[in-house]
Amino acid sequence: MRILVFGRVGQLGSALAELLPSHHVVTFLDQPDVNLAKPETLPDLIRQIEPELVINAAAYTAVDKAESEPQLAELINAHAPRAMAKTCQTLGIPLIHYSTDYVFDGTASTPYTEEVPVAPKSVYGRTKLAGEEGVAKETDQHIILRTAWLYSHIGHNFLKTMLRVASEGKPLRVVDDQMGSPTFAWDLGMASVALVNALESGRDDVYGIFHATNAGVTSWHGFAQKIFELAKADQVDLTPIPTESYPTPAPRPAYSVLDSGRLNRVVGVKMPDWQDALTRCIARL
Repeated sequence: MRILVFGRVGQLGSALAELLPSHHVVTFLDQPDVNLAKPETLPDLIRQIEPELVINAAAYTAVDKAESEPQLAELINAHAPRAMAKTCQTLGIPLIHYSTDYVFDGTASTPYTEEVPVAPKSVYGRTKLAGEEGVAKETDQHIILRTAWLYSHIGHNFLKTMLRVASEGKPLRVVDDQMGSPTFAWDLGMASVALVNALESGRDDVYGIFHATNAGVTSWHGFAQKIFELAKADQVDLTPIPTESYPTPAPRPAYSVLDSGRLNRVVGVKMPDWQDALTRCIARL
């Protein structure tokens, strides 16, 4: 299968580069070869490569910065995937696109299923939702994977930040009243590969929205504690704090737990526990 992936150097793109089976012919496009802030350039790029599947693993993910750059976030997170979807529809090929727990308001107390009404509270969440809606409007042959709390052994993420600050001997104050499921990008990549395999086999029952996070629930503080335990950094000065003590430009969902049951029921993918995933990730540092 000829696959075009937008996004190569990020956490997810790096995972896909390693995990997509070698029998696929995969082309990765990233800056400076593609500019998602110019969606009008994307149709020609897609047509030149002639893929049988497009995967959009790129996004504007600077959650706080998006509050002051709403137009740029809108171009990359909403207009670009819509342009991809429109071109895919014209070519008769599927599109896999990634979204986020930020499309929800974070006020739930039980895991969000794909059918729960969306209500984003930040610019980032609103632009990602607009991307979902644009993709769904332009092509029926779409798969949208919502994930949350993504990290890996490469790139910029919570895991890497915690280890860096701890290595500098600085005290850490981490919120303990936001709940979610830390998700290893390689496990999201494996779920993606399973969906690619389903598409390659001709299945047409795998379209729509899926939630894909590692199993289990913790707080950011609990996540940090486990990071330091596994990294054997037992001298870290770590203090739990409430969200109100760590104000940010963009509001954070208090509850970001996603129900990945549909992924298991439809594709047979059971996401591993977050602590198991973190152990495997830290082993690769």
